[in-house]
Amino acid sequence: MNGASSLIRSFVDAGVNVCFANPGTSEMHLVQAMDGVPEMRGVLCLFEGVCTGAADGYGRMTGKPATTLLHLGPGLGNGIANLHNARRASTPIINLIGNHALYHVEHDAPLTSDIDTLAKNVSSWIKSDSTADSLASDGMAALTASLTPTPGSKGQVATMIIPADACWEETSSAAAPPSIPARQSVDEKSISEVADVLDAETLVLLDHDGLSLEARIAAARISAKTGCRVSLSTFPARVDGGAGTPVTERLPYFPEQVMAALKGVKKIVLAGAEVPVSFFAYPATPSVLVPEDCDVFTLSRVEEDTTNALESLADLIGAPNEYAIHERRSLELPAGSATTRSVATSVAMLMPEGTIVCGDSGGGGAAFGPAQSANANSWLNLTGGSIGQGGPAAVGAAVACPDRPVLALLGDGASMYTNQAFWTQAREGLNVTTVIFNNSRYGILETEYLRLGVNEIGERAADLFDLSKPDIDFAALATSMGVPSVCVETAEDFHESLTRSFHEDGPSVIEVRL
Repeated sequence: MNGASSLIRSFVDAGVNVCFANPGTSEMHLVQAMDGVPEMRGVLCLFEGVCTGAADGYGRMTGKPATTLLHLGPGLGNGIANLHNARRASTPIINLIGNHALYHVEHDAPLTSDIDTLAKNVSSWIKSDSTADSLASDGMAALTASLTPTPGSKGQVATMIIPADACWEETSSAAAPPSIPARQSVDEKSISEVADVLDAETLVLLDHDGLSLEARIAAARISAKTGCRVSLSTFPARVDGGAGTPVTERLPYFPEQVMAALKGVKKIVLAGAEVPVSFFAYPATPSVLVPEDCDVFTLSRVEEDTTNALESLADLIGAPNEYAIHERRSLELPAGSATTRSVATSVAMLMPEGTIVCGDSGGGGAAFGPAQSANANSWLNLTGGSIGQGGPAAVGAAVACPDRPVLALLGDGASMYTNQAFWTQAREGLNVTTVIFNNSRYGILETEYLRLGVNEIGERAADLFDLSKPDIDFAALATSMGVPSVCVETAEDFHESLTRSFHEDGPSVIEVRL
């Protein structure tokens, strides 16, 4: 076999069997290898940002990596925004980036670039000098790296920059699957020290491994015993919620809102989380949002086993097994003109058991609260602030969990970054319902502009936030890519359209004009 075949065979033997691909000439031997290993599912995406966002959604739902197949430096560049989000989410991903043959790089052909430097921005592990004989074992090293939690925001994206000659040259065999690395344990001293500071003036902040349902249950038990508050980070990567799950707060977005939420907190305990900071810098506003008279304690770091640490802490203090849960709520059927709130209400009322919700910028975040009192659901948030994640993540989530409905909640601007996701949803027959909040503008930028202290937005500035002139027909756009679509303007029509979509197989798009 050649190097490419040894790599793909090794991945499949190790349980890595999905590739979100946008290949070019330098990847042809890898494509040929996939043709010879039918257990590797290749999913064609028409833009690299869909490949990388789909791999993110897949990894968040399975806990194991998919591969992406990207074409040289420009291909990685096109996909880097959603790799940024994946890095912030600590999602396991393996990038396969084709490169020129090693002997050809020195000739500076038109597609030659410094791929390593691009990859360093989003990767925790990079390999760029594989040979045919090392390619399979390098792939297993990439798999190990993608499953190894790292400190801070380094993430778990492993990138293989693969010389074309390493793919076409002959080698002897595939590589054996590696052992799966375990999270680092938290020492008993850290747990006992935190036990001494828990009271009603303490907030336990959860992120990364602390977002697991088991971790949140343990944190809720701790709260029931000590009176401490429990909060998720502002943009948690995945939250399994719904009626019956533990009640937790969630840090808001703007810095003054975070400071208000933390008012009166004297101790913050970090459980898989980082110290809260402002998303952006603002004049006369601190970057670090911890109150001046508040002490910060670390139970567990990003790379550590936060779930076990919280469970051990709960047992140490004798926390009860009863805790506050989200109760199922009856909601009133919305009526009148469609609004962000009416859409959120319908989403909470109608989402089937097990729905996976993929968020992005726009109005979809309004449904997070109501959804916590609805049927069981998994919510994937925009972790890195780079919009255009929701549609691609929905592709990956649907591939990962074909038995679960997927709902993508997209702003109109965000959906235009990666609308090629519709084509892949249609081609693969994925059960994805996409809701596009169409207010014909970048609403968040209008909000940020008004925060400058101005009373109104000037005409020339407003033009840079305006998505009309021409208006975008999102329903027609999605229909052109094979996805049945409707456009609604009333709460009643949206409720009816969402009901129908959840009862039909395959993808659909509902454009909501606000």
